Amino acid sequence: MLTAVRVFFADRHYLEVDTPLLSCDIVIDAHVDPFSVTAEPSESPFFLQTSPEALMKRMVAAGSGSIFQITHSFRKGETGQRHNPEFTMLEWYGIDTSYHDQMTVVQDLVHYVTAAVAVDGSGLPGTELLQETFSRTTYNDAFLRTLRAEVLDLSDADIMELASRHAAAESCHTDAERDDLLNLMLAECIEPTLGQNKPEFLIDYPVTQAALAQVNPADPRTACRFELYADGIELCNGYQELTDPAELARRDEIQNRNRSAHGMPVLPGAMRLAAAMNSGLPPCSGVALGFDRLVMVLAGLNDISHAIPFPVSRA
Repeated sequence: MLTAVRVFFADRHYLEVDTPLLSCDIVIDAHVDPFSVTAEPSESPFFLQTSPEALMKRMVAAGSGSIFQITHSFRKGETGQRHNPEFTMLEWYGIDTSYHDQMTVVQDLVHYVTAAVAVDGSGLPGTELLQETFSRTTYNDAFLRTLRAEVLDLSDADIMELASRHAAAESCHTDAERDDLLNLMLAECIEPTLGQNKPEFLIDYPVTQAALAQVNPADPRTACRFELYADGIELCNGYQELTDPAELARRDEIQNRNRSAHGMPVLPGAMRLAAAMNSGLPPCSGVALGFDRLVMVLAGLNDISHAIPFPVSRA
């Protein structure tokens, strides 16, 4: 599968790159905690990268062209059936491509890798599912289909009422944030239904969940963001990339406020990425794909520890 990935991107003239696992920059996410590393207590920390995003975008800003990377990423406290604190990430950035273009690339990639593995006659359980034509469903339509509610236009009070009917009651406390409730319903009610008969893109997330994606010009309530699901498992996350450093700073501030509200430490952000964006990040779209999860789906595994040679419990 790794060999097939490299052939796929080489054929499309993406350059393979190798960026550091340690950096003093870190992309801020309210729900992702990085490992910090220091040699001396008085030193500023370095961070094991939660994804190669910041460093790869710096390469794109420096003129690398379209690039891809197979690397390891690290996320503190993420251990479970679908999570390991260290995991294999496949990430790529296509110059002058839209997020719709990259959904096509994702489908072509998964079909190519699946076909390459199928050549040896292994008959892996996920082959038929992953060779289907992928569907696309908006975030709003997914909630409408499962919970009969178009959540983008609901008030905060209505979101709370909807969550109290469909999600874990202990999480629906009066001070719960709108996006926390949406994420709760997504995880408990929506995700298990996604990608059951064919892989399914969930697209156009609420603009408050844009991460580092651009606002959707066709619908300012949403962001140019997608995730891919197969058999209820999230496989990848893609953006039409934000290129405005001032907007990056604004979103970093929001993410750090959310981290503080959840009792998580404030992070310094990615100042070198901001400088690179200020010098000029060309229009591009990027995708981060959890490679171990793709192995899981293709091989019909129910635990990520069976897809990793040495998961954290045996590392």
